[in-house]
Amino acid sequence: MRSYDMTPLFRSTIGFDRLFEDLFETASKIEGTTYPPYNIEVTGEDSYKITLAVAGFGEDDLDVELTGQSLRITGQRTQSEKEESGQFLHQGIAGRSFERRFQLADHVKVVGAELRNGLLTISLEREIPEALKPRKIEIGRGHKIIEGAKQLLKGKSDAA
Repeated sequence: MRSYDMTPLFRSTIGFDRLFEDLFETASKIEGTTYPPYNIEVTGEDSYKITLAVAGFGEDDLDVELTGQSLRITGQRTQSEKEESGQFLHQGIAGRSFERRFQLADHVKVVGAELRNGLLTISLEREIPEALKPRKIEIGRGHKIIEGAKQLLKGKSDAA
């Protein structure tokens, strides 16, 4: 029997606390690239933070876009910046263009993005609507329900 490594899938999904329906379809869409490196951090019960290492990119070079439940981060340096840098004997800091996608769970929204010291930080929050939040149901005794039904029936017969 063949087993699949789901680690890449869990690294790029935020806010999923349950196994979702199209597990293998989503796994097949995940890119195999590791650039730029990133962290996904849980900062609270319903808050998350994605941090990408984007050294050499300025605010104008980066684009963060949310379409439906897909968060897309792209980086594109201008040609003039590349030409001004001169000739390298060794280039260990990558400056190539990139596109990184993250699939967000339902009710996860982007709160903000910040670029500081070569790190792009995107803050996320999960806001579950009141109608979907768990609610406590009081357990009553059978005779209370029967008494309530009798009073309801009695009220209907009095009105008729």
